[in-house]
Amino acid sequence: MCGRFAQYQGMEDYLRELEAEQDVISGYDNEPIARYNIAPSTRVLILHSVEEGLRIDPVHWGWAPFWAKGKRPDPINARVETVTTGKFFKQLWPTGRALVVADGWYEWVKDPNDPKKKQPYFIRLKSLAPMFFAALAQVHPGLEPHEGDGFVIITAASDQGMVDIHDRRPLVLAPEHAREWIDPELSPARAEEIAKNLCLPVDAFEWYPVGTAVGNVKNQGAELILPIG
Repeated sequence: MCGRFAQYQGMEDYLRELEAEQDVISGYDNEPIARYNIAPSTRVLILHSVEEGLRIDPVHWGWAPFWAKGKRPDPINARVETVTTGKFFKQLWPTGRALVVADGWYEWVKDPNDPKKKQPYFIRLKSLAPMFFAALAQVHPGLEPHEGDGFVIITAASDQGMVDIHDRRPLVLAPEHAREWIDPELSPARAEEIAKNLCLPVDAFEWYPVGTAVGNVKNQGAELILPIG
């Protein structure tokens, strides 16, 4: 799963990489976001389409339909295999498509000699370019949080080639497919094709071990993504 990630560049850096055709109608600056340890249940800047263009809004990471609220913690991820057909995310698919901009994410691997210990790894693109996670979101634009709003990151199987072959990874899209993903004119069939067949391959990524300080959500410094060993 994707349970922690980094979003530390300025929003202009992500938009430059995306080269979106729609105008961004919400205000933003290019001060570094400087979040190196984003955790579930926090508000995160995401990109989504509205009638007038693109908006950047802070949205709660985690979402559940009204009928499932309070039964368990809001899911933070949605499996690509079932997100297009399952009942749980029916309210969001396909019109709630959004992008989460990021610079990498973390995964933990159990120590084979001591299952109680886990080693965190930071995963990023080999090109060091910004990433675009495919997401689904319910958003009421504005600075104040709205009850029921939230987003989930769509995940794919790790293809038996990343840090943990049994784990899952966020569905990372190349800029051209990310642009399609947030196009309001995109057909549901094409959206499903992008989600199921067009995420970036494993060989586009690199990963390395980092310090265990990332396990504490209060830690946010750039040192969290420095390699160890």
